[in-house]
Amino acid sequence: MVVRGDIKQWNQLLAETARNAVVITNEEFAVFQNAGYMGLYGGLTVDDIHQKKGLAVGQKILDYMGSTELIANLFRISQTEEKLRKDNVNDAHTATAVHHMVGKEVRKAIEEIGGTMPEDLPTPEKSIAQIEKEQMARLKQKAKTGQLMLDE
Repeated sequence: MVVRGDIKQWNQLLAETARNAVVITNEEFAVFQNAGYMGLYGGLTVDDIHQKKGLAVGQKILDYMGSTELIANLFRISQTEEKLRKDNVNDAHTATAVHHMVGKEVRKAIEEIGGTMPEDLPTPEKSIAQIEKEQMARLKQKAKTGQLMLDE
């Protein structure tokens, strides 16, 4: 679950960098976020991905990704953040275009190595939060019975 924690931190960093690039309004930020997903998911919008995964209202896309899909998104997010910062992007339109382009490049790399496109990866039945909760319960039970190993 390390990747999930990493992606939350990177998403926050990307949001801060986007704000510094003058992506200020909620609408601009939604368009900016959607552009990154559209680049990586072959034109699918956030709503399209949400629907394809069969998620209910309030369920987050990132919570219902397997590790391969999470890592592709983490790469998209980290590379967008770096490019916005490195290139001193200072307007919402350019920031959105950069996010879309980086998403497309990550998709292209997946395609070139013969990987599975993110939209074709299976959606886990349980959310990351559910899995983490179950793991914590197991660890607590092991701790109670003296079976917890130090490297778990």
